[in-house]
Amino acid sequence: MCGRYTQKEKVDNLLKLLQVIRKPLLTPRYNISPSQMAACVRHAPENDHRECVMMKWGLIPAWAANPSIGSKLINARGETVAEKPSFRKSFKSQRCLILADGFYEWKQEGKVKQPYYIRFKDHRPFVFAGLWERWTKAGPTIQSCTVITTTPNALMKPVYHRMPVILSPQDYATWLDPSIHDPADLLVLLAPLASDEMEAFPVSTLVNNPQNDRPECIELLR
Repeated sequence: MCGRYTQKEKVDNLLKLLQVIRKPLLTPRYNISPSQMAACVRHAPENDHRECVMMKWGLIPAWAANPSIGSKLINARGETVAEKPSFRKSFKSQRCLILADGFYEWKQEGKVKQPYYIRFKDHRPFVFAGLWERWTKAGPTIQSCTVITTTPNALMKPVYHRMPVILSPQDYATWLDPSIHDPADLLVLLAPLASDEMEAFPVSTLVNNPQNDRPECIELLR
């Protein structure tokens, strides 16, 4: 599962690599939580250009009767994402990259769940493999997204049994290409990233409260 993450580092170089010219105003975020807005890169539906847009975290399928379903669809399992009714349409042609530079996970330690912060050792920004959807049944249109998860790498295994899919730069173009529909070409990308350049360390329970969105959330617990 991925239920909290950060997006605080400057992403200009990353967006340049992705050939995204226009982006929303991005302010440092230390505790992005489900139902909040997430910065995502996708192929614009109206043209062949890539754009960075803000979307609600928690996928709302176009067929859903009520947008509240999004709270249950913050993650999609990579092993079943091509088949599940909630995700298969988006997986086919509405894939996105969710901008991040770290994420949180909770390790069960006795009767206590200890939050850990996971990032690259050099603090560089990266992207989660994501899906997006547009819901238009009532009221204003809602654009939403979900984070795809996979099995843990060596670093994550002692902390939790799942982790978000972090894509390598060489896979960005394939993942974003809406003309690629064959699951075999896409599912192979949904593997755990090697942990050699990553680190994980315990942080305070400040992150447990979504209202706490400040640098103290990522400080090493001493």
